[in-house]
Amino acid sequence: MAGMSEVPPATVHQWLQAGEAVAVDVREHEEVAQARLKDFVHVPMSAFDPALIPTDGTKKVVFVCARGQRSEQIGHYVVGSGILPEAYNMAGGLIAWHEAGLPLDLGPPAS
Repeated sequence: MAGMSEVPPATVHQWLQAGEAVAVDVREHEEVAQARLKDFVHVPMSAFDPALIPTDGTKKVVFVCARGQRSEQIGHYVVGSGILPEAYNMAGGLIAWHEAGLPLDLGPPAS
């Protein structure tokens, strides 16, 4: 399916566990320092660089932010601009992920 789709956190978790997706976190550095997914690509919205998005086509690209609004904007942008043929937005963002009881890395990321 081409285009932009919204998927629930449980589905994103399954995809990540199975190695079928990559999470692209578009939150800012200070937000990522507080909590984040275990494995992700960080491309902050304020300094968005499409060249940092994995576009090899082997995995689904899921955009993530705090509540799902910024990531939805970025997803629509990359699909609308032809950067990716399809993209996914995690519904409700990391807040919904946390509320679903899914694992988060907390505190500053390891260097």
